[in-house]
Amino acid sequence: MARLRIEKVSKTFGASMAVREVELDIADGEFMVLLGPSGCGKSTLLRMVAGLEEPSSGRILLDDSDITHLAPQRRDLAMVFQSYALYPHLTVAKNIGFPLRARRTPRAAIARRVAEVAAVLGLGELLERKPANLSGGQRQRVALARAMVRDPGAFLMDEPLSNLDAKLRSATRAELITLHRTLRTTFLYVTHDQVEAMTMADRIALLNDGRVEQVGTPAELYDRPNSTFVAGFLGAPPMNLFPATVTPRDGRLHLIATGVDIVLPYAAGAETEPLAVTAGIRPERLRPDPAGAITGRVEMVENLGSEELLHLGTGEHTLGVRVPRPAGVATGELLGVHADPADVHLFDAATGLRLRWREPDSGAPIDRDARVAVA
Repeated sequence: MARLRIEKVSKTFGASMAVREVELDIADGEFMVLLGPSGCGKSTLLRMVAGLEEPSSGRILLDDSDITHLAPQRRDLAMVFQSYALYPHLTVAKNIGFPLRARRTPRAAIARRVAEVAAVLGLGELLERKPANLSGGQRQRVALARAMVRDPGAFLMDEPLSNLDAKLRSATRAELITLHRTLRTTFLYVTHDQVEAMTMADRIALLNDGRVEQVGTPAELYDRPNSTFVAGFLGAPPMNLFPATVTPRDGRLHLIATGVDIVLPYAAGAETEPLAVTAGIRPERLRPDPAGAITGRVEMVENLGSEELLHLGTGEHTLGVRVPRPAGVATGELLGVHADPADVHLFDAATGLRLRWREPDSGAPIDRDARVAVA
């Protein structure tokens, strides 16, 4: 059992605050990914869990034990670094077995355990090689094996695939997913790569400037982002975000912007006032339609292989429209685009936080409640 709890953990470096009162509860056997841009605090948070950095405040618990101030070697955790950190003069077998030798484990037990772990990761034929004679993917598997050999309560991984090329990264990603399903051990994994996060995680904690913006399954973060930061960070290409006004007309609310007039699925009350918002629509949720509620001129067409990304100019803003290839649309063409009202996300224009709908008789029809999704 290895449940990790991070309770109001902060970290300051001089006058700079790298992590700001982060709270996370990571279940036993869960694959939790810390995702965010460079400098958001995710690696610092992981290092505090590992014991390599001391929190400025807050607590870290493994199961019910407070490990906040324990030395790294006294925590039932195994760290896998971005740089592999293998000993170049030792064979693969000796690299894997090093943590057990440090614990003065008997040689026979070390050999047996190294063979077991090597078999799981497909390293059996490489045990007598030195790291210099291994590929990047093989070195990463050796680093994983060295972490596994201790049979830790949880694995901590700091961008372990970032040094691999795209093809090898994809293959190693699949190996890690299979490994987690086999071991059912807790994984806390740091990355800035949203593809890694979306494909590997049970849940994602998205960090921004040291704070947790949103925690949830990949689908929850992608489909119901709590803020424009989450909406804009996830997705390739990211969500279209543009300023608009929610305006009452004929008993309904309309989303109005240059080239945009979408009837929203909300009734307008007698006292409903226009509201400035930031609107968001995923590029793949838009489709060409001469009678569509969005009209603009095609500024560029990107060939993405099986798809095309149309850059649609609507006044001062450009919207991405992702469609199957070939779309048969030319640059300079005036194009209508359909947007399902259910695919429209509304965010507060000032704070960037998600807005939720309330019925007109309950007061203001749109509530600026910070982190509650549209009903």
